[in-house]
Amino acid sequence: MQHYGMTYTLAVSKRGTLTLPPELRRRLKLDQVSSPLVIVEERDGGLFLQSAVAMPIRDIPKATIRQWVLNDETEAKELKAFRRKK
Repeated sequence: MQHYGMTYTLAVSKRGTLTLPPELRRRLKLDQVSSPLVIVEERDGGLFLQSAVAMPIRDIPKATIRQWVLNDETEAKELKAFRRKK
């Protein structure tokens, strides 16, 4: 299920910066951290922004890291098989 909130029109400066409205920053909890991060992905000719958190790798449970590695290895095998089919 996807959730769509309000739509905003933001100015892009000459340097490429955007300013997120205060209510959006509050809703995404970006105002609760000292150095908020946002992941920007290009999708279908548009941009997708998602709030992010940076944390030291030592704070990530080893089981989580093992699962990430397993997922990456699985995706790599699937991509390799896909490329062979072409």
